[in-house]
Amino acid sequence: MLPEPGSGSGTMRHVSEHTPSQPPIVFGTDGWRARIGEDYTYENVRRCAQGVAEWVQGQGTTAKGVVLGYDRRFSSEFFAQAAAEVLLAHDIPVSIAQQAIPTQMTSYEVVDKGFACGVMITASHNPWTDNGFKIKSPSGAAASADILSVVEGVIRDRAGAQPPTRPLADAEAAGLVGRFDPYPGYVEYLGRSLDLERLKAADMSVLVEPLWGSGAGWIPRLLAGGRIRVHEIHQERNPWFGGVNPEPIRPNIDEALGILAGGGYDLGLLLDGDADRAGAADEQGTFIHQLQVMGLLMYYLVEHRGLRQPVVSTINETSMVGRLGERYGVEVHETPVGFKYVGPKMIETGAMMGGEESGGYGFGMHLPERDGIYADLLLLDLFIREREAGRWPASAAVQHLHDIAGPSFYLRTDVHADRATYPALKDRLLVELRQHAPSTLAGQAVVRTDALSTNDGFKFWITDGSWLLVRFSGTEPLVRVYAEATTAELRDELLAEGGRFVTSA
Repeated sequence: MLPEPGSGSGTMRHVSEHTPSQPPIVFGTDGWRARIGEDYTYENVRRCAQGVAEWVQGQGTTAKGVVLGYDRRFSSEFFAQAAAEVLLAHDIPVSIAQQAIPTQMTSYEVVDKGFACGVMITASHNPWTDNGFKIKSPSGAAASADILSVVEGVIRDRAGAQPPTRPLADAEAAGLVGRFDPYPGYVEYLGRSLDLERLKAADMSVLVEPLWGSGAGWIPRLLAGGRIRVHEIHQERNPWFGGVNPEPIRPNIDEALGILAGGGYDLGLLLDGDADRAGAADEQGTFIHQLQVMGLLMYYLVEHRGLRQPVVSTINETSMVGRLGERYGVEVHETPVGFKYVGPKMIETGAMMGGEESGGYGFGMHLPERDGIYADLLLLDLFIREREAGRWPASAAVQHLHDIAGPSFYLRTDVHADRATYPALKDRLLVELRQHAPSTLAGQAVVRTDALSTNDGFKFWITDGSWLLVRFSGTEPLVRVYAEATTAELRDELLAEGGRFVTSA
């Protein structure tokens, strides 16, 4: 065990060292993330916990306590302990996961048990060198901008001094520390909106790829005991994630795609490193990209479940959402990138679903927060129902989606930047794209240009409805270039032009 958090008995202690050079901590589209040992330290995790503690106290919800979860990354359990010790020093009870859990289980615990909020130690799909700090609101959704502004303000105002801490063992002896296993309650909760027995009874073979993350074991366990055959790869803990980023897109999932291409499976289901993002592949090993998954899930809800509540979609999501909305009479709301915008909008509008390009999907009948396990189970239910309707194999069901919702040839490229020069690159490129916006792209006229409301990018629409988006990541030092087009060739042309914008800046 690492010595830093301190687990011995004793009284409250105050770490008094002063570090004027402490870096700023800013929560991006989904929490704060940084490189372990550089900015991501026990000291800075405690600063984040201090912000959470003061927000909870300001809400008058101290007695409700805070739930704490952690993933399988390097030392995540010890970083969670460090956060807990700060909360305990403020007389806030904590409930800590018994083992690494998917991020959404903190959301579930907050909703189910009525905690003041939740904290999750994870860097999600970031490189293995990073770790992070996510906050869940009382509704289970990602912490809103209002909550984060308070937390960031506390961190900024307390710069130079460390928060007080209370040793975990001392607080545990005083009855202020609980341990939880979310699985039994989560299974019961799933049963309110999904027929697990129906899924278990399906005569199908499914490959599951959890990418060594904290979602490993969950889908096989949920589907055990029936006719369905589930084989999961990469179940073991590996903080290096096998050398890939634990994001369920190519090339990170190419091993799983190769297994599917070899035959013997009807479907592949994918998860990211903390299992709040979902993905899929068909029986041929063809990756079903994130925007297609959004379309499939919306189609499932309107066609097979008969729902007509609104849908929330981010600026970088598929145009199929709008076309499906028109077809089925469903209102669509668009938000900036990040579930800190999507979740609150779902709650405000009573949405049946919210989704973002990164593979995160939340559901009104479940949680207003991303849940990759639940989304994968809904995809499985969709494909079972499509097979019953005669649209099978899985590739035929995907084609049916495009028959009614139009084409979606999509790809995203990430242009990495040096951490030190990233802010200057961002500032320069934002000015240049605004002042010298292209009038044509890939030989077509640009008919509309949208400056993102978060001031982190621009989206360009061309004549046939295809689009290019250039956006700066809120969690990593990189520029994301997205394109969704009517053909694969047009998509590639748009991406190439977007890439040139960035590299020439």
